[in-house]
Amino acid sequence: MRATPETIVPFRAKGFAPRSNPVMGAASIAALVGLWQLGSSLGWISPVFLPAPHEVAGAIYRMAVSGELWRHLSVSLWRIVLGWTLGTVVGVAAGFAMGLFTLARSPMQAFVGILFPVPKIALVPLFIIWFGIDEGSKIATIAIGVFFPTVISTAAGVEAVQKNLIRLGQSFNLSRWSIITKIILPGALPSILAGFRITLSVSILLLVAAEMIGAQEGLGAYIIRAGDLFQTDSLIGGVVILAALGLLFVGLLGLAERRLLRWR
Repeated sequence: MRATPETIVPFRAKGFAPRSNPVMGAASIAALVGLWQLGSSLGWISPVFLPAPHEVAGAIYRMAVSGELWRHLSVSLWRIVLGWTLGTVVGVAAGFAMGLFTLARSPMQAFVGILFPVPKIALVPLFIIWFGIDEGSKIATIAIGVFFPTVISTAAGVEAVQKNLIRLGQSFNLSRWSIITKIILPGALPSILAGFRITLSVSILLLVAAEMIGAQEGLGAYIIRAGDLFQTDSLIGGVVILAALGLLFVGLLGLAERRLLRWR
C-alpha cells in the first residue's frame, strides 16, 4: 500500500533544542535600561535610591579617567584568578578521587556533606585570624567557596560516564591512565564545565564579601566605601562593573566549552 499525502504522519520527535540568541539577550538588557532611564526621567525613581543610567555611566567614566577603576579591577581580578584556580584544581582532583576510588569516596562525601552547607561568608573572620587580613584570607575565602561545587560537579560527571565504555576500554587492555584521560575525562567534562559556570559566579560573590572586610583596594572595597558616603551612582557603577565581569567570564567559558566539547 502506497502512502498518500493524507496518510503521511509528520515527524514529531524533534526533541528540545533551545538555542542562544545574543541579539535577544542584548535587546532585553537594553529594554530594561530604557525603562530604568524612563522612570528616572519621569521622576518615578528617586535618584537618591537609584540614580539614572547616565549618572551611573558618568561615575564609571570618572573612575576610568582617574585610574581608580583599573587599580581596583586589577586587584580584584588577581584575587579571583588565584582563588578560583586554586579551588578548581584541588576540587577537580578531589572530585575524580571521590568518583573513582572507594577509599576516598566515603571520607570525601562526609567532608563535603558537613562543610558544604556552611555559608562561606561566615568563615571570612576565621580566615582573617588564620591567614591575616591581607591577601591570604581573601584568596582562601574564594578558594574554599569554589572547591565544594567543583567537587560535587566533577564527581557527578565521573559517575555519569557510561560503564559500558569503561568496560570496553578495559577489554582492549587500556591502562588505567588511558581510561581516565580518554574515556572518563571527556565524558565528565560537560558536568565539570557546568560546575565552572557556578563557581565563577560564586568567586565574584565571595570576592566582594571578602573585600568588604578589611580591604583598601578592590571592587568590593570601592562599593562599600561608596555606600558609606551615600554615593549611589558610584555604588551602582561598581555593581555594573561586577556584572560586566561576570558576563566576560561566562563568555570566555562559552568559548572554552565550544572548543573542548566539539566532539558532541
